[in-house]
Amino acid sequence: MRTLARRLLGSQEAGLVLVVAVVTVTLTLLAGSHVDRRTGELINNFWNSNTLIQTATDASFFAIMAIGATVVIIAGGIDLSVGSIYALAGVAMALLVRAAGPMDPVTTVLLGLGISAGVGLLCGLLNGALVVGLGVHPFIVTLGTMWMLRGIAFVVSRAESILVPQPLTAVAKAPLGLGGGLYPVPMLVMLAVTMVGVLYLTRTVMGRHVFAFGGSLEASRFAGLPLNRIQIGVFVVSGLTAGLAAFLGASFYGSASSGDAQGYELYVIAAAVVGGASLSGGKGSALGATLGALLIVLIRQSIRTLHLDQNYEWIVIGCAIIVAVVVDQWSTRAAARRFSRTAALSKSAA
Repeated sequence: MRTLARRLLGSQEAGLVLVVAVVTVTLTLLAGSHVDRRTGELINNFWNSNTLIQTATDASFFAIMAIGATVVIIAGGIDLSVGSIYALAGVAMALLVRAAGPMDPVTTVLLGLGISAGVGLLCGLLNGALVVGLGVHPFIVTLGTMWMLRGIAFVVSRAESILVPQPLTAVAKAPLGLGGGLYPVPMLVMLAVTMVGVLYLTRTVMGRHVFAFGGSLEASRFAGLPLNRIQIGVFVVSGLTAGLAAFLGASFYGSASSGDAQGYELYVIAAAVVGGASLSGGKGSALGATLGALLIVLIRQSIRTLHLDQNYEWIVIGCAIIVAVVVDQWSTRAAARRFSRTAALSKSAA
């Protein structure tokens, strides 16, 4: 029990939970309060059900994509095209479901989910195939597909915002008994994807292969791992999560356009890095990505709640990325020094 407690307290996620808790408490204390017009009760401007659910909803779209991006980063790659995949998947879903005509609600939802997830999967497969087939660094490939995929979304949508059928919005905005304008579905999907991501990375053979691939490419090659399949697979996962986020986002907001998720690449990669993913590969977690996304959204929320200049948002997120990378490099070097000392002591004792 003590060993488990030490392991939990010493994990990267424990530090993130502490930081999220500190930011939450600080924001609650500084946010102030107002009187509810209906009940006359004094309500904290941040610590209330509407703001908390909205914060979790905002984080859910970033977090779902950040989990997929984290898988790519663990494998030593990077995916800059997630925002464009989101836009194309949302536009394709809205256009094709609308073209299919009237259907029963269940069929409409299943068709929309299938189209969005399928487009995301195909885009991820394209990224992986280009990286493996051309032997070009993922940064260059996904930078190119970032522009290509958004351009395709722009052309097919004619730069218009396309409304999605009402059954999709009804699912994404289902109150699930909460009422009062509270819509917990995106938050619940985020938690479900996080659990699946944790199981995938820690409990499956493919997940262990991803860590091995990112930790040492040469060792993975000598171990006989299917390197091409692993590299394509991580981009497929990233595309699939972007497609799922697109389905959820377009359904929740009621429309899709080629401009959706513009700049989401920054938030997604920032969430993954702040969540403990190492840009050199071999390190990261799905839970860390979700906590990183939540922390970044809390920073955005604090700027709005405290009525600060919105431009500070970019400054703070940029600083958070730099600090996270510096801390990761410092911890990696510290671990290497500890390993060297332990090896030297063992050799001298022998």
